[in-house]
Parts: sequence; C-alpha cells; structure tokens
Amino acid sequence: MRGVLSEDGLAIDFWEIAMRPGKPLMFGDYRGTPMVGLPGNPVSTLVCSLLFLKPAIDKLSGLPEDAEAPMTARLGVALKKNDRRQDYLRARLIRAADGVIEAVPFDVQDSSMMRPLSESDCLVIRPPHAPAIAAGSDVPIIPFPSGSLPL
Repeated sequence: MRGVLSEDGLAIDFWEIAMRPGKPLMFGDYRGTPMVGLPGNPVSTLVCSLLFLKPAIDKLSGLPEDAEAPMTARLGVALKKNDRRQDYLRARLIRAADGVIEAVPFDVQDSSMMRPLSESDCLVIRPPHAPAIAAGSDVPIIPFPSGSLPL
C-alpha cells in the first residue's frame, strides 16, 4: 500500500514504529487529508486502533482528551527483559486470593494468534529496554473497552 499510495500523492510522515504488535503503522497526508495506514495483521490492527486511531477520531470529533493515567494491575507472572520495542502484551485479568486484580499475560504473544486476543481483557504495557520484572510488581495496563474488571 505504501508504494502505491506514494505514487498517487501520499506524503508519508512515518512508517514503521518501535512497538509490538503494530510495527508497520503508517501515517501521512494523502492529497490534503490525514491518513492512517493500519497493519494488516488483526492483532496489530486492534492494538494500533486503540492507541492511535481512537484518539485521533476522538480529537477530530471534538471530544476531550483522555487525561487519565493508565490503570495498573499486579503482574501475575514474571516477565523477561524487553528489547528495543514497546510491547503491548495480551493478558487476562483475574482477582487474586487477596482481592487484588492481577494481569496475567499469555505465554505466546505472536500477533498472528487470534485466540489469546479473544480471551484477553487488557494489554500490559512494557517499555523499550525494560528490565526483567518479578511477579507481584505493578504494571500499567490498557483495559479493553468491552471488558470489565473481575468481580
């Protein structure tokens, strides 16, 4: 798409970003109209839509900016150190025995896998170059709009 649209007047501001999933996100100006090109993978598309497309549509619609800080949850499992990309890990939310809400990322985060997405309640945010983190640590999460916190 990038090549075809560029030949037809697309001025690209950026293409490919340091995040997972969603690296092939594209933004530019197509004949005077802002354009967002979402990745083709369904999981990447959903994540990019939540992070970039929804806020853009809200702003263009005149809605106030969401100034809320990300929610946090207790991490239910340990995570290895992160590489150079910001990760958004699909996770389930559970209420632990002590009553605290925990985020438990799925073991496999391959963006071609739809089942973990369908069973997810949120995304756990892992910044670039984050060190390993122990279970029980607080992590920022983005709850899915249709999801609800466990009772």
